[in-house]
Parts: sequence; C-alpha cells; structure tokens
Amino acid sequence: MGRPLSMTAPFRDEFSSVAAQYALHRPVYPRALFDFLATLPARRALAWDCATGNGQAARALAPLFTRVIATDASDAQLAHATPAPNIEYRVARAEASGVAADAVDLVTVAQAMHWFELDTFFDEVRRVVRVGGALAVWGYGDGALDTPALASELHRFYSETIGPYWPPARKVLDSEYRNFVMPFTEVSAPRIPLAADWTLAGLAGYVRTWSATQRYIAANGRDPVDALVERLRPHWGEASATHRVTWPLWIRCSVRGGR
Repeated sequence: MGRPLSMTAPFRDEFSSVAAQYALHRPVYPRALFDFLATLPARRALAWDCATGNGQAARALAPLFTRVIATDASDAQLAHATPAPNIEYRVARAEASGVAADAVDLVTVAQAMHWFELDTFFDEVRRVVRVGGALAVWGYGDGALDTPALASELHRFYSETIGPYWPPARKVLDSEYRNFVMPFTEVSAPRIPLAADWTLAGLAGYVRTWSATQRYIAANGRDPVDALVERLRPHWGEASATHRVTWPLWIRCSVRGGR
C-alpha cells in the first residue's frame, strides 16, 4: 500500500460557505456502520469524531459511548451541529486535536481523510488512542442514480462539467483510501450499503455542497447545477418523485494492540 501520504498545504476551508446546505443535503450513514464501529475498541468510554462537520457521525456515536469529543476546523460547520448531553464540540484541526494522550477508545473520520496532513494526523492518533483503542475511517465516491439516463447525466456532471475543479485531495478519496498505511493493526470491515431517496431538489442541494461545484461557481460566476437539473428533469418524472442514489462506501479500520 506504500508509505503514508504527506499533504503539507495549510488548512483550506472548502465547506463553511455551504455549511447550512451541508447539514441538510448529505446522505445519512446507516445504523449498521456504527454498530460495527462499536465492536472495534476494547472499551467505550471516549470517542473522538475528527472533522465532524455538522456532527452526523458524532450523534450516531453518542448512544454507544460514554463521551464523544467532536472536532472540526470550521466553526461555521460546528454552528450547525446538533447538541447532545455527552457530545463536546470543539474547533480544532485534525492534526492538533487538544485531546488528552492515551484517552481515546475510538477515533472516527467520516468522508474527510483526504483533507488531512496524514503523517501528522497519524502521529496525533498514536498519541491519543489508548491500547485496545481503534481508528476507523470511511468515505464514499461518485454516487449513481437508479436509471441509466439519470446515472449517465449525474456522472457526466461529476467527471466532465466540474471534473477539472476537484481539488487534488479528491484523488485520495477516489482511491478508496487505499494509498496510505493505517497506524495500527488493520482489521477487515464489512460492506455496508449507503443510499438515499431524494427528490430532484434534494439531489440538487447535495450536488451544490460539493467542493468542485463551489470552485466552479467561484471561477465562472454561475451555478452549473441549474443546467444539470434541466438535463435531469425530462428523465425524473413528477417534481415530487424520488429516485434512489447509491454510493460505494469503503471503510478502513485499525486497532492498537490488535483485536
């Protein structure tokens, strides 16, 4: 799998400008994912959800752990996080969490590893995870709609219309997170489906949260999603109709000290 990647560029905030939309229009991770994650550590006292965004993963972890610390480098994202009695939200970068050493039972990273300086982040994980603790990271790539015509139009938008605007970090995600070495003993993870049923407006909201879409708008002064919606509309059906979007969800896990 090669050596850990090193991405030394300073933090670039790709999502604060669409934080409200991000909270509304991202797919919801399935309960089965968190049930699996809870089996990884020897104890369930403290979970650290790194790059928590609006706290979706943190909220799912909260019933399974005594405490959850949820960090994000964007205070705008955290402003849209839902409070819970045992979740502590903090503004912090992945590479400098402020979490106590040898205190964490599970570190989770949902759809964000490609933004990190990985060598430094893994050093931070080694510092905070106690023996018997674990790191679990997951992500998803290009979603597919449920008819050939719709799927083709969405894929064309992803790869051609905004393709040149994806940041270099996207390549790490598109590799299914296989081009870095995990910091502890790697363990296998199940295949867990990720899907959402959306109206056309819901899909458009999701596509507008993409970093490449926002970069396209900044560079060209117009929203490319408007044209995508017009191409999808003849194949969609009624405005209130929903279509299923499915994504490949990949999970990598490693446990300190083995299972």
